[in-house]
Amino acid sequence: MARHAKTLAQGNHATQHLGFGMLALCFPMRKIQEILRDCGKASRRIRDLPAEVVVFYVIALSLFPGVAYESVLEWLITGLQWLGDGRFRVNSKGALSRARTRLGAEPLRLMHERLALPVNDESLPGCCWKGHHLVGIDGTTLAVQDTPSNDLAFGRSSNQHGKGVWPLARFVALAELGTHMVFAAQLGGYHDGETTLAAKVLCHLRPGMLCLADRLFPGYDLWQQAAATGAHLLWRAKTGLPLKRVEDLADGSWLAEWRPSGAKAGDQRKQLVRVVEYKLREPDGDATAETYRLITTLLGETMADARELAGLYPERWEIELTIKESKTVLRNGQVTLRSKTPELVRQEFWGLLLAHYLVRKMMAGAASGRGLDPDTLSYQRSVEIIKSAQGCPALAIPAKARKAALAKAIDRIGESKVVSSRGISKERTIRKKPKCSFPVRKAGHKVSARKRAAKVEVQNGAK
Repeated sequence: MARHAKTLAQGNHATQHLGFGMLALCFPMRKIQEILRDCGKASRRIRDLPAEVVVFYVIALSLFPGVAYESVLEWLITGLQWLGDGRFRVNSKGALSRARTRLGAEPLRLMHERLALPVNDESLPGCCWKGHHLVGIDGTTLAVQDTPSNDLAFGRSSNQHGKGVWPLARFVALAELGTHMVFAAQLGGYHDGETTLAAKVLCHLRPGMLCLADRLFPGYDLWQQAAATGAHLLWRAKTGLPLKRVEDLADGSWLAEWRPSGAKAGDQRKQLVRVVEYKLREPDGDATAETYRLITTLLGETMADARELAGLYPERWEIELTIKESKTVLRNGQVTLRSKTPELVRQEFWGLLLAHYLVRKMMAGAASGRGLDPDTLSYQRSVEIIKSAQGCPALAIPAKARKAALAKAIDRIGESKVVSSRGISKERTIRKKPKCSFPVRKAGHKVSARKRAAKVEVQNGAK
């Protein structure tokens, strides 16, 4: 019986072949098509670059920082090229830019909102604490291309010496601390404050969550908004925050009334918070001079002891590592985003978060299947495995073999172990920089990592 060579459908129909691989395992093609229809961005005619392909392409741009636009598309459709005998055309840089402009940022933003969800798996270390789902909130900036439109839309830093080199976009992210999955974010300009952006993210908090934040965030209105979601809060506060002590608790913490700053006489607004103040004592040294103050909605001692809350707070650093992964490691040290217009900057931003979520979701799956802490898996190695698993002729192999190939890739992620950072503290060394007034460490000073964290000394609440 004669056998005919299998051919590949072109244009929109070719996207069915992209429904396989790591990208579609995390972001199913059916969901993407539904989102495109909801945004009015679904392709209405046969194109060389259908909207579904462009969505995957934008995510892929963040997996290949510094790589030419055309090369990223070649990687994405490697399986299609192999199966179609090279007839799936790789478009020019200009065509790719126009396709991205047609798509816009909204489909990527909606994808992140609907598909980038936390796993909330109690079996994964760091995901939960005493039945509470641990999440954290923090913000940072991203440098963007120096174009007039980006400068106008995002702004840039300035000081007495002049303006900054690059325009800067600022964002605030809400992440699951155990898996480092960012499940909510808000992008703004450089002059948008983190607390302003955070107010638009807190609506994603849910009852059962315990949100950790640093001392930049505690403000009366923001705290009230976050507490109204039903989630519990554990935020570090400035020691100068005016709180009226109302009751001392046996564990050294105390209850306080918090009133809005500048409240006029007769303003009855107030919130009851629990305050934990403590110092850190090094294993072989004296207590630090700095006093740490935490405020929380966990009012009862039976819910959590003061020492336990002080010991939990360092988990907040997991969101700092999350930001480092998406901003520095995934982008391989690239200074700016690629895009030269504000709309494409926003699109690339959401593509960056989706790419980071892809890596972290695969890592969480690998860790869960092996009973591991996700912190023990190499993020950078996982990125490389995902890239090699997606861009190969395996896209065209039978479904059973394809599933086996993806399962093998996830197993490889589970084998890429590193030393967990959880519970490890390390001293910081100050390095002398030009025009820097900070003192320099003495010559021969050695920095050593210690697996024992500093001891917590709760300050007695009684006066």
